[in-house]
Amino acid sequence: MSPRARRALFTVVLFFAVCAVVGSILQRRVGAQTATDESQLRDNLKSFTDVYALVEKNYAEPIAGDKADAAIYDGAIPGMLRVLDPHSNFYDPKAYARLREDQRGHYYGVGMVIQQQRDAQGKDHVFVITPYEGTPSFRAGIHPGDQISSVDGKSTDGWTSDQVAKALKGPKGTHVQVATIRVGQTSPMTFDLVRDEIPHPSVDLKYEIRPGVGYIHLTQFQETTGEEMSNAIDGFSNLKGLVIDLRNNPGGLLSQAVDVCDHLLAKGQGIVSQRGRAYPDQNYTATHGNSGKTFPIVVLVNRGTASAAEIVSGALQDHDRALIVGETTFGKGLVQTVYNLSENTGLALTTYHYYTPSGRLIQRNYSGVSLYDYYYNHAGAEPNDSTNREVKLTDSGRTVYGGGGITPDEKVDTPKSNHFQDELLFKDVFFKFAPIYVSTHQVNQNFQVDDGVMSEFKKYVASQGIDSTDADYSGVSDWVKTRIKEKIVTIQFGQLQGLRTLADWDPEIQKAVSFLPEAQALEDHAHQVLAEKAMARSTNTQGVPVRP
Repeated sequence: MSPRARRALFTVVLFFAVCAVVGSILQRRVGAQTATDESQLRDNLKSFTDVYALVEKNYAEPIAGDKADAAIYDGAIPGMLRVLDPHSNFYDPKAYARLREDQRGHYYGVGMVIQQQRDAQGKDHVFVITPYEGTPSFRAGIHPGDQISSVDGKSTDGWTSDQVAKALKGPKGTHVQVATIRVGQTSPMTFDLVRDEIPHPSVDLKYEIRPGVGYIHLTQFQETTGEEMSNAIDGFSNLKGLVIDLRNNPGGLLSQAVDVCDHLLAKGQGIVSQRGRAYPDQNYTATHGNSGKTFPIVVLVNRGTASAAEIVSGALQDHDRALIVGETTFGKGLVQTVYNLSENTGLALTTYHYYTPSGRLIQRNYSGVSLYDYYYNHAGAEPNDSTNREVKLTDSGRTVYGGGGITPDEKVDTPKSNHFQDELLFKDVFFKFAPIYVSTHQVNQNFQVDDGVMSEFKKYVASQGIDSTDADYSGVSDWVKTRIKEKIVTIQFGQLQGLRTLADWDPEIQKAVSFLPEAQALEDHAHQVLAEKAMARSTNTQGVPVRP
């Protein structure tokens, strides 16, 4: 075992031992723990380390270097945590650095998304997926679809995307030379880039999707999310309705979910509560509030909406502040505290359960479920499936369910793709076709995918070994045209224009916009109910009989 892996294993085992002893002390104060449990814990930890020592000494091949690190980082520690719950997790140095980068919402580099892909000859290369707008790579003119052939004069042949990313990052103000191969160019293009602070906003798209109707797509909850959402909402003039898109938002920082809700709810309204074993319960309320500024809100969710995104959805639903539209959400109601360990590693340990203002526990049952099924085979609980689900009420008395994610007020399923669509996406034909088209055509702001563009696209699809018929295209024509346009305008005009192209077409977003009148009616009814309750309480305090 390498010294680094040995220290990591020792640190985590020690951490769990300390946590368990502290927990046993806390529980023994209420008579729920005995010294026998502490002795059993010590025996179990000793057995754990004894097994690893035996494997290290007698395994058929030496366990050293990367194999030893993998046995600890990818095997022993994650296996130990998975027994507890699906969300407690250990971060090796690389993963921990990435976690902190995601939480901060910025890093130092050149500002582009890259990915390793296979070319027509079956060889792997690293390609630019998109440069972030306003960053060194965008200003220099690097395009989506460019193949990164060298960094600082070193060939990237055989490099992974992680290796290229590491070479591109560095201190602010330093130079890095990037050579790319672009379709239509006879020789590599060389760019001298100056590294800068690269913002990675959680709000990647915000615009007026209809007159007076704002649309905000929120990708995750990081240290800047509350401020980003506040600026986005305040940036709309004469806002008459808002769609917040939380589809596939995995969550993030609880504090930022609280900040987002604080900007939308009335001062004093509850947002979320945390209940754990080793720490005191915590209740979060809106401390600033929306200052009376209200407008109908529709929140768009799906099965990938989780954690902090469910906190926001649940709080707005419980207070009848927003209409929740889409699919039942993931169902992650466990809160992880991230502990910084030695060797730049981290441990995300479940320390709380969270509850919505009405008292709903959103966590889905995971007992007896494999990790794969928990993450990928979750069908979601339907509103009429109330078996073993807790029933709560919103402020206006509407029924809501706990114990299995946030159930939408209006169910809108994600459209199912067919085999032809799946094959086009799997072979990245839209991404690969766009640079070819741009290299031989002029593209302006009025670009549309007409019959001529479709004819060229069909020829390219056939060249990639994909069999298709006119019937294959006719059933998904709008979908195909939108994705062609999105990739082409992203190259020509930037990532935001590409994202707007998708949002303007997206049938789920259009459906969400259509529910704004229902969202307004929901909020109006909630205000009426609350006003009646307030009047009843006032009358009752004056000694006048009231109807219960």
